[in-house]
Amino acid sequence: MPYVRRDVLGEVASLHRHAEAGTSEFLPDDHPDVRAFLGQPAGDSSGFARLDADFVRVLEDVIDTLVSKNLINITDLPPEAQAKLFSRKTFRERSSQNSLRLFGEQSGFGTVIDDTQFDESLR
Repeated sequence: MPYVRRDVLGEVASLHRHAEAGTSEFLPDDHPDVRAFLGQPAGDSSGFARLDADFVRVLEDVIDTLVSKNLINITDLPPEAQAKLFSRKTFRERSSQNSLRLFGEQSGFGTVIDDTQFDESLR
């Protein structure tokens, strides 16, 4: 729960863990003014937003599966839907290219070690 410093218009200017000069007001974390200052939506929609994001990913996977099985063509979808799917797919591909792959193909950990060349006594 933060201490709040407000500007001359009454808007939250800063949040503080401890009371300081000009921070006599103490607000709960979920107060609309605190959430607005932090750029979070009002209310408790963060859980619902996460569910929406997860569901969108499921829909993308369903569409990809239907297209790969030739049950629908991507061109069967409205142009706006095609554009959104392509932009999300492109964004996901770009972000996965920049991600750290600890056990990717280049690491060699994805393959099974061939132990036929080891000495029998070491097995």
